Amino acid sequence: MTHTPGNERAEQAARIAGTPWYRQLYVQVLVAIVIGVVLGWRWPDLATDMEPIGTTFITAMKMLIGPIVFLTIIGGIAGVADLKKVGRTGIKALTYFQVGTIVALLTGLVAINIFRLGDGVHADPSTLTASGDASQYIDQGEHQHWWEFLTNIVPDSFFGPFVEGDILQVIFLAVVFGIALKMVGKTGEPIIAAVGRLTEVVFKVLSFVMKAAPLGAFGAMSYAIGKFGLSTLTSLGSLILLFYVTSALFVVVVLGGVLALYVRLNIFQLFRYFKEEFWLILGTSTAEPALPGLMRKLQFMGAERSTVGLVVPTGYSFNLDGAAIYLSLATLYIAQATDTSLSLGQQLGLLAVMLLTSKGAAGVAGGGFIALTATLSTVGSVPAAGIMLIFGIDKFMSECRALVNFFGNAVATLFVAKWENGLDLARARAVLAGEAGEPPATSESEETGRAGAPAPVQPAPAEPAEVTP
Repeated sequence: MTHTPGNERAEQAARIAGTPWYRQLYVQVLVAIVIGVVLGWRWPDLATDMEPIGTTFITAMKMLIGPIVFLTIIGGIAGVADLKKVGRTGIKALTYFQVGTIVALLTGLVAINIFRLGDGVHADPSTLTASGDASQYIDQGEHQHWWEFLTNIVPDSFFGPFVEGDILQVIFLAVVFGIALKMVGKTGEPIIAAVGRLTEVVFKVLSFVMKAAPLGAFGAMSYAIGKFGLSTLTSLGSLILLFYVTSALFVVVVLGGVLALYVRLNIFQLFRYFKEEFWLILGTSTAEPALPGLMRKLQFMGAERSTVGLVVPTGYSFNLDGAAIYLSLATLYIAQATDTSLSLGQQLGLLAVMLLTSKGAAGVAGGGFIALTATLSTVGSVPAAGIMLIFGIDKFMSECRALVNFFGNAVATLFVAKWENGLDLARARAVLAGEAGEPPATSESEETGRAGAPAPVQPAPAEPAEVTP
């Protein structure tokens, strides 16, 4: 019997529809989160002992992020007929990222100026002493310069970025190698073919790791609730609530507006489509484990592989909408709480500094605090020690930051793909409406011919790209 692509998608949709609910990943992760919250609430000492489970899963995911990004970008560049398109896509993506970051920073700034939650705290900066992790983050942030994210793009060695997990440096290496392989023509074809085969192997390893996602979410959530306690939520609950409401409005109104007006897609359908990634991020408090799923599902929607491979990894370093909202909101809260008066001009000056410092600690542990301290240290008018006022609740804000970052990059990729005429809009609408089936889970990739996952890289065309002497 001959299998057409349409038949394969129909069979895949039927198989997924027949999957028992308890075997679906997002259901398992959701149940694990609930169990973790209950354990942390009722038995906090036992819950804190669950930390290694969560950190081990996140570490295993980070182990694969570098190779996935490296191989996917090389494959994407190798599959582009004209290298000028790679540069054009990159410029458009960076332009979108900067505009999006400015809007996110302004959103947080407006919210904290309207509600002014820091007024009345009257904290004395001289009495605020940093200790533990907070002291380390402050020290690192005070010694960080705004221009370091530019100079740090170039790695000291080839393997260093993979060992240290520096995604920005991995992207740099991948772009350089991808362009070089494309320009050498036939000489690079065997390597490009090997990249395709290696990508298959890496995604198979990913499918093994993803089976442990519920355990990872359980361990991370148990530790968070057991360590910090639900009582922490009430101490600065108004600030947490303002951050969550502001972030939700940004995603629905700003990102949803961009998606509806330009791409002509529905943000609420996008939420449903990425439900597995949503619960995974909520459970682990980081968007990194969801990166492979984001790339796979965007390609399944009809976005060009080269665009997805370039925009998504770059966005994980440069398009941090959730971190931008947090940065402006937290900075102004600290200023208000320490009775530091800032004029409108000074606040706008802060935004200019945040545009740079927000990029400096991407992917680094405690990156939010490092960026916040770097901002306060650069400006000098707001005491850096003030971050101790919000250190206790940061864990409960990290989930929201990661979720906004994730959906911001999903919308950014669809926007750039549409801008580059690299989005099959009819397919995207069908997928979001549930009419084209669901993309297979990574563990099902071999059975479905890897539908929806990054397609194997094909050798470059026989004729090499023209090289200008």
